Amino acid sequence: MSVLTDAMHFSVDAHGDAPRKGDGAPAILHSMEAAAIAATLTGDEEVLAAAVLHDTVEDAGILPEEIRARFGERVANLVCAETEDKRRRLPPSETWRARKEETLSHLRRASDSGIAVVFLSDKLSNMRSLYRLQLEKGGALWEEFHQKDPAQHHWYYRTIADLLKPLADTPAWREFDQLIRQVFEETRQDTQS
Repeated sequence: MSVLTDAMHFSVDAHGDAPRKGDGAPAILHSMEAAAIAATLTGDEEVLAAAVLHDTVEDAGILPEEIRARFGERVANLVCAETEDKRRRLPPSETWRARKEETLSHLRRASDSGIAVVFLSDKLSNMRSLYRLQLEKGGALWEEFHQKDPAQHHWYYRTIADLLKPLADTPAWREFDQLIRQVFEETRQDTQS
């Protein structure tokens, strides 16, 4: 069995029937969409496996050591680069900004180009979901999240897009950029600095 096939089975088992925050769709669909996006950017099976596994530690309670033992050091590192410390002892709304700043710091320090691919794949899937929610709920969509200020979400996603500019010539990055512009009603002047 290939590492990607194994990762897909593992992710399905790890997420089970858990719903995704925001749209309530099965969480596994987001993981599979992230892997499908990653496949438009690379054929590297370890990166594709990490894309499908990216939420297993953060949201499904899998330990990084389990990912490392089953899928190897690189896949574990790729997954962990995308994994937030949820600080479960504190209210999520109080830790949101600190968690996002740590995530951005991981992306800034990334030496493996696979990390950028996993980030873009995950965040593009997120932006697609936000766009659909916005069409359905308008500005009320932010009530579904711990961070209810859309300006904070805008800062986060635009910063990621800027950090991922080495991938700007890809359709995935261009779609990500366009969805950020649409969801947060950016103008071209908003992103010029």
